[in-house]
Amino acid sequence: MPSTPASPDNTRSLLGQLPWLILALMLGVTWFAWDHERQITRAAMRSQFDFALRETVSRIEQHVQGYEQMLRGVQSLYATTHWRNRQAMRDYVETLQLDANFAGVQTIGAVDWVPAPQKAAHLAAMRAAGVAGYAIAPAGEREAYAPVVQREPSVVRNRAALGNDIWTDPVRRAALEQARDSGMAAISGKVVLKIDGPGSAPPGFIMFLPIYAPGQARDSVQQRRASLIGWVYAAFHVDDFMASLYGSQLPGLSVALYDGTDTQEASRMYRSDAADPVTGAASRDAISAQEYMVVAGRNWTLLLHSQDAFAQRYGRSMDQEIAVAGSILSVMLAMLAWQMIHGRAHALQMAAGMTEELRTMAQHDPLTGLPNRALFSDRLGQELARAKRQGGHFAMVFIDLDHFKPINDTYGHAVGDQVLKQVARQLQLSVRAADTVGRIGGDEFVVLLAQLSASESIFALAEKLRLALKRPFLVDGHELLVSCCVGVAVYPRDGLDAVALTKSADDAMYRAKEAGRDCVRLGESLAA
Repeated sequence: MPSTPASPDNTRSLLGQLPWLILALMLGVTWFAWDHERQITRAAMRSQFDFALRETVSRIEQHVQGYEQMLRGVQSLYATTHWRNRQAMRDYVETLQLDANFAGVQTIGAVDWVPAPQKAAHLAAMRAAGVAGYAIAPAGEREAYAPVVQREPSVVRNRAALGNDIWTDPVRRAALEQARDSGMAAISGKVVLKIDGPGSAPPGFIMFLPIYAPGQARDSVQQRRASLIGWVYAAFHVDDFMASLYGSQLPGLSVALYDGTDTQEASRMYRSDAADPVTGAASRDAISAQEYMVVAGRNWTLLLHSQDAFAQRYGRSMDQEIAVAGSILSVMLAMLAWQMIHGRAHALQMAAGMTEELRTMAQHDPLTGLPNRALFSDRLGQELARAKRQGGHFAMVFIDLDHFKPINDTYGHAVGDQVLKQVARQLQLSVRAADTVGRIGGDEFVVLLAQLSASESIFALAEKLRLALKRPFLVDGHELLVSCCVGVAVYPRDGLDAVALTKSADDAMYRAKEAGRDCVRLGESLAA
């Protein structure tokens, strides 16, 4: 039986719905591109954040181990000298040069173990050693005492009266007992150092190592207790200890350190800024992490929280531009479909042109016409796949213009935009057809040097790019000079994936900035 042809009314109804279908489809494509860009950016930020977290934990653990080795040197001193040889300890601590080599250490000292029957002999020995007016404080009779008998170096703040019995302080006593029974280093909980006195003193902690009488067995806890004669210790301000990790606050990250596993305010020993890293205001891209550590037998909790500066450095994204451009072009394409339905003869050509314009706008920087982050990431992925298949090499180059902001401030953004266009053009003229030059935001550019041979000089190629930007740029009658910092990462020596290569090139670029700008720095593997 022959089929019934569709009526003209039904055909017109279907054609009338076509613009709306096209609009819905293109908005869906726009959403997918927008979401993909956000996911890539978020993954890159998370990778950088996780690296910073691991690096911070590692630095804390390494510093604690370094201080423990320093204190073991003091402990070893008493293997060759008498326990109360005050001059020997003073001379040894002086050779350590604490300010230069062990930043954060406030004092190194000795604590004597004095059972009650030995108290009178202890007092007499200390006075005979020249400690005038020496007495154990607080006064009173107890089963045993652990008075501080020496503090070094002998500076004004360390000349407080000796004899303070730290056995009476539960926090210090717990660490003393742990060190005594284990024979290992032990760190106290959060304390105020005695050298600071009362008031708003900064939080501190103390590391103890036990001293045992020579020639006695120390295999069991009971034997170690029986042979104990005292402890050596190092006292720290937590602020100085944390500052010694980096020399300054981590860029774009808030750090907080807590004693134990409790993150209440009473347990906080350090915070890098005034904002609370947990409850403070955060941007939509903020990342937080909590890490537990065991250092010298003590539990510490580290909280790390990203700030806006971190997102600005590692979270550069084109998601808003993609959303706006995609929405506008979706509407335009829907309108084009409406025009086609109404018999516009040139509609097909317009559709092709707008589709290409949509693709170009979604993948290219609107100012310079260079590939944007999304297109560059796609080409980087293709080059990674090719290099892995063929065992090849390629380089990723980060370029950051030096002192570009003064050009905008002095001559205006219109002149600055023209400079950026000329920089883009000059970079394109300096690379091969197979290479890719992209702009990832502001005055930052990136170059993919594809299919490099093992014999090619990576430094020479990067230096060629740097020198290409040394020429004067003429804009509106102004002769402007710019320079740049260049960071280079090479596959596979500096990383096996996009995230690792990006980080290596970015780090190299920042090392170029720190070296005085207008220079090239290679990835760590090449620089070595």
